Amino acid sequence: MQIFSPNMLKTFEECPKKYEFRYIQKLSVPQTAKIFEKGKKIHALAHYYLRGDSIEKFLSTLNEEEKQLWEKLLKNEYFQKKYINSEYNLTARLGEYWIGGRLDAFMKSENIYYILDYKTGAIPKNPQEDFQTMIYLICAEKILSKGWGQNFNLNFVYIDLKNNKNHLIEFDTEKKEHYTASILSACKKITTEKTFNKNLTRCNFCEYNKFCNNKA
Repeated sequence: MQIFSPNMLKTFEECPKKYEFRYIQKLSVPQTAKIFEKGKKIHALAHYYLRGDSIEKFLSTLNEEEKQLWEKLLKNEYFQKKYINSEYNLTARLGEYWIGGRLDAFMKSENIYYILDYKTGAIPKNPQEDFQTMIYLICAEKILSKGWGQNFNLNFVYIDLKNNKNHLIEFDTEKKEHYTASILSACKKITTEKTFNKNLTRCNFCEYNKFCNNKA
C-alpha cells in the first residue's frame, strides 16, 4: 500500500525527477549528519519528556544553543497543554489514496486539539499551504471524527524555536475542502506521471545533481 507523505508531495512539486530518484528508484545520497543533529536531539528530548521518562542523561548531551532551544520549548504555551501522544504515526484514506505522516506532538485543551510541530530551523514560507499542514490536519480530523464525533476543534501549531514564535493554523470546513482537493490533485499527478521531468531551476540545490544530467 502506497502512503503519500508530506515530503513525497513536496519533493514531486519541487522536482518530479528528484521524486523519481528518491521514492521510485530508492536512491539515497549521504548528507552531513550535523545539519540534522540539533533537531533530532530536541525532538527526542521532547518525546521522552512528554512521555514522563527521565531526561537527565539527555540534557547532559546538549550544547548551549540546544539548551536554549529546549528551554524555549518547555515554556511554550502549547507544549504545556494536556499531552495525548508524541512521535505519533497517523494515516488516513482520502479518496482512492492513502496519506500519512508523523506528528511531533498531539495536545489538548478542553475540546480543542493541537498538532504541534517544533522547528529548530525555519518554518515553511507559507505554512497554511504546506503539504505537512494539509496532510496532518486531514488525517487527525478523520481520526478524531471516529472517536469524538464532531464536537471538537482542531489546530496546527508550528513552534518556531529559533525566533521563539508560534504560528497557529485553525482548521475549518473551508480549509478541509481546500486541503482535500489539493492533496488529491497532488497524488493524482504523481500516480499518472509517465515522464519524470527535471525542474532545471532547482538543480544547483539538489543532492542528486552529481549524477543527474542537468540538461533537459
